[in-house]
Amino acid sequence: MTTRPMRGVEIGEVDESAVASYLTATPEFFDRHAQLLAKIRLPDTRGGGTTVSLLERQVEVLRERNRQLENKVREFVDVARENDALGMRVLAMARRLIVTRDRDAAIAAIEASLREDFDAGQSVLVLTQADAPPDPAPTRFLRVVRPDAPELRSFETLFSSGKPRCGQLRDSQRDFLFGAGSIEIGSVALVPLGPRASLGLLVCGSHDAQRFNPTMSTDFLARIGELITAALAED
Repeated sequence: MTTRPMRGVEIGEVDESAVASYLTATPEFFDRHAQLLAKIRLPDTRGGGTTVSLLERQVEVLRERNRQLENKVREFVDVARENDALGMRVLAMARRLIVTRDRDAAIAAIEASLREDFDAGQSVLVLTQADAPPDPAPTRFLRVVRPDAPELRSFETLFSSGKPRCGQLRDSQRDFLFGAGSIEIGSVALVPLGPRASLGLLVCGSHDAQRFNPTMSTDFLARIGELITAALAED
């Protein structure tokens, strides 16, 4: 309820919500009282203590809505272009894997694709193998461990979900994957390979803490995981 003066006359208490409801329910009101449109003045949102007409305010509102819609369209176009580029990179990996003839060649093709097609040079492929030596010498890209290796226990939640995850690593996980003291790894994408990671784990790392953030979509990571699983699965 408010009390407002108008031309020296004090108007009684006004229920603003009732006025708003009436005008919403009666859009033809200003058709019958068109002269009011020219008289209504509103504070200028740009400041300066000036006022503008209701029609001018409506034009400004429409312009702002148009700007917002244009921004959304640009965002959609950017996402579509990024997805198209990612799709082409996944296709490039598939082409590399199709022509391989054995597991070693497939592993080499995966490493090359991640480095050259995806610019993910800080990547590690962890494969589980029942007859893996107790303390195998890891390469820069490949780790071969037993399925019951203690280093894998910290990934159990990830393995149970069977879905890729992005974010940061614990210190022990980072040291196992990238070597002790690898503090330059700011974020990673973790991709389980096979049901409950029965085949292993792909890890793509980045110096940028935001490159693989927890809010990003993991659909393309899942497709990459499926490709690698198919290429490395035993017949």
